[in-house]
Amino acid sequence: MSDPQSPVVLVSGASRGIGDHIAAELVRQGWRVSLGMRRPSLPAWASGHEDRVHLFAYDAEDTSGEARWVEAALARFGRIDALVANAGIMIPKSVIEAEDEDIDAMMGVNVKAPRRLAKAAWDSLCATGRGRVIILASLSGKRVKSPGAGSYSLSKFAAVALAHAIRQAGFDQGVRATAVCPGFVATDMAAAITDRPAELLTQPGDLARVVALLLALPNSASVAEFAVNCQLEEFF
Repeated sequence: MSDPQSPVVLVSGASRGIGDHIAAELVRQGWRVSLGMRRPSLPAWASGHEDRVHLFAYDAEDTSGEARWVEAALARFGRIDALVANAGIMIPKSVIEAEDEDIDAMMGVNVKAPRRLAKAAWDSLCATGRGRVIILASLSGKRVKSPGAGSYSLSKFAAVALAHAIRQAGFDQGVRATAVCPGFVATDMAAAITDRPAELLTQPGDLARVVALLLALPNSASVAEFAVNCQLEEFF
C-alpha cells in the first residue's frame, strides 16, 4: 500500500528519456509520482507500484493544463511536495534564422509552462515547509555555444532565471528551486544534434540520481544551479 505520508512529485515530460528515468528513480526511492504525459501510459518500471503512480494527460502548450494537473494530483494524493519541470523543446536555429513563432514556442514550453506549474502548485509546495522545484534547464542556459543553439539558449537562459526567481519567491516558506543544467544527455534530442556516441554522453539515469539528491537535501543546503557535462569545456 502507498504510504500517505510519503512525498509526492509531479514530473513533466515523463513519457521517455530524462523524465522517465527521473520518475523511475524517485519511485525506487519511495516517492509517489504524478506523470505528466501527452499520451498517458503506465511505464514498465511502474509494474507493482501502481498505487504510487498517477498518470495525467499533460501538454505544456495548453495554458490551462497545469492547474488541471495540480488539481488531479491533489485529488489522487492529497499533497504536492515537489515539481520536476522536464518537458522541453529545441528548435535548432540561430537568432537570425528563427521566426517569432519559433522563439514563442520554445519560451512557451521551456519557460512559461514551468512557471504556470509552480504557480498552480504554490500553496501546496509552501504548506510542506520544504517544497522543491527542479527546472531542467541546460548548459545552453549558461553559454551560447554555436549559432544554431542561439534561439534555444534564449529560452534556457530564461529557464535558469525562472529557477532563481522561484527560489527567491519561496525561500522564507521553505521552497528551494534548482536549475539543473546538463550538456549532451543520451536522449533522442541529443542524438539529433551531436554525432558523439551515446555511451560518451551523460546518461539519463545518472541525471535522475542527481535530481533525487537535490530533492532530498535539507533547506539548509540550497543548490541554485547544478551543471553536469560529459565533455571538457572551459567553465563546465
